[in-house]
Amino acid sequence: MITTYHRPQTLAEALTLLSQPNSLPLGGGTLLSHPTTDPVQAVDLQALGLNSINKKGNDLEIGATASLQSLLENSACPDALKTAIKLEAPINIRNSATVAGTLVASDGRSPFATALLSMDTRIEQVTLAGLKIESKILNSGEFLPLRPANLIIKILLPLNTKFAFDFVSRTPADKPIVCAALTQWASGRTRLALGGYGRSPMLAMDGTEADGLETAARNAYHEANDEWASAEYRMDMAATLAKRCLETFQ
Repeated sequence: MITTYHRPQTLAEALTLLSQPNSLPLGGGTLLSHPTTDPVQAVDLQALGLNSINKKGNDLEIGATASLQSLLENSACPDALKTAIKLEAPINIRNSATVAGTLVASDGRSPFATALLSMDTRIEQVTLAGLKIESKILNSGEFLPLRPANLIIKILLPLNTKFAFDFVSRTPADKPIVCAALTQWASGRTRLALGGYGRSPMLAMDGTEADGLETAARNAYHEANDEWASAEYRMDMAATLAKRCLETFQ
């Protein structure tokens, strides 16, 4: 339950407020709108200008409070990533949900988080040390397992890659039972992330080439049993989807 509302005008002011107990950032409001009996101080980030999306060099710099829909509609957003975003949430949610909030709240079934893990995106977070704002950049593989609570201000998405995404789900409206996101760099580096299970997407492969891709996909899901699917099914589908993704590069 939101008991106090703040709308800071500077990043330093926001960080000061967020350092207080029971304070949470408010971006699109999709998370804080969930009912809870715990008192929460909402720190609205809308006035901080963190919603821009700009192409800079080989990166797409995505502000933390940019909506999923605005990223989907951006001309620089890779087509395969747009597919993952559409699966993440219906349009009414995408119009308000922020990229940072979606990433922080994601679980292993999140197509968006799976895609960002595959692309080895970088996540810029800030903290307040005395009067100084300190910045730290983590890659998505470091961020997702631990979800450090520092404020995200930017996500850096590489554009100088090939990226593919494929999935299986029970119905078009469901999140995937298995999804595969594959990124390949000009050097041959190949990075496979799998979603559809657990608390966080899995990094199944990060190698200098694509050899062993299907085996890596199968091995990642050897214990992935839950109410949605058996481990055996996920192992087979992960290998199939990874192969399909790789074929789109050829």
